[in-house]
Amino acid sequence: MRLDAHHHLWDLTRRDQPWMAGPWAAPIRRNYAPADLAPHLAAHDIAGTVLVQSSSSAEETAELLAVAAGDGPVRGVVGWADLTAAALPDALAALPAGLVGLRHQVQDEPDPDWLGRPDVRRGLRTLAARGLVYDLLVTPRELPAAHAVARALPELSFVLDHAAKPPIAGGRWQPWADALTELARLPNVSCKLSGLVTEADWSAWRPPQLLPYARHVLAAFGPDRVMFGSDWPVCTLAASYAEVVALAEAATDHLTGPERAAVFGGTALRVYGLDGRPATGRPAR
Repeated sequence: MRLDAHHHLWDLTRRDQPWMAGPWAAPIRRNYAPADLAPHLAAHDIAGTVLVQSSSSAEETAELLAVAAGDGPVRGVVGWADLTAAALPDALAALPAGLVGLRHQVQDEPDPDWLGRPDVRRGLRTLAARGLVYDLLVTPRELPAAHAVARALPELSFVLDHAAKPPIAGGRWQPWADALTELARLPNVSCKLSGLVTEADWSAWRPPQLLPYARHVLAAFGPDRVMFGSDWPVCTLAASYAEVVALAEAATDHLTGPERAAVFGGTALRVYGLDGRPATGRPAR
């Protein structure tokens, strides 16, 4: 089964997406529903998806879970809840089936060590106790804090979104590359091969510029801890869905068949517990 482990849906008539401020977001400032994604999934033989939050909203999370409860391809939801709230256990217990993890826009927090706050770590321990995953939405600035929290909480499975947004447009490699390698040494962390096209020059990127970053992710984490994600529709700012799939296929063309199957489905199935087994960021043995 081929999976897209990272995409979004939103309805701007229900709520704004504050991160879309500015003219740069005009091409995606509209509603996106499952029917808009369906042709892309069918064209690339993708049978299931992980739907990821895009706003810090408990109401949005409930709506995404309602989508997952339907007959469509969504197999799990990475939602949002206030990690710092004392009532977090009750809030999670009240949610319907389908929630596989939580995410917070850590990259937007003024404090680069937000993940090190005691109230945040208390919330992350709650996720671990419930068998949920935590998606890390960070940039290179927050990678040291991500490493520290993943090392401190080996019982929690972490998934690094968008490979921590390497500085592709500027052609820079460090300190991102070494920090990613250090994070990958922790067995409870996996990584999404996603979001790279929007870290490059949107109008002028070419695969040779992005492939070294993608292959560094694969070398650092190994295929059994890397999962493909389209980051649709955000990716359409720089590339079509087909171009994103083609880039991931080019990045994995040196792998064996079973290794490619892990990147395009198996890793996400295991890490998010979509195969019916408990979620785990550790590779299968």
